[in-house]
Amino acid sequence: MYDLDIKEALTRLPREVVDARNQRLKRAMDLSMKHEYLPEDLQALQTPFRSYLKDMLALVKKENAEREALGALPLYQRTIP
Repeated sequence: MYDLDIKEALTRLPREVVDARNQRLKRAMDLSMKHEYLPEDLQALQTPFRSYLKDMLALVKKENAEREALGALPLYQRTIP
């Protein structure tokens, strides 16, 4: 979540996809802390190479490039009051 483009892409994804992502991250952290592996039956269900974020991230980057080409201010520009 340090990359603002990724953060924007995640906000545009459907809620179910983001919830599933968060659940996978929580499960991975829990198993890592316990020094355990995911059970074989659950490993068979995993699809590690299915990209759910790539298309939306490409769209966000394209929009940012178009915004920059038109001379508009960056969408995520932070200002200090």
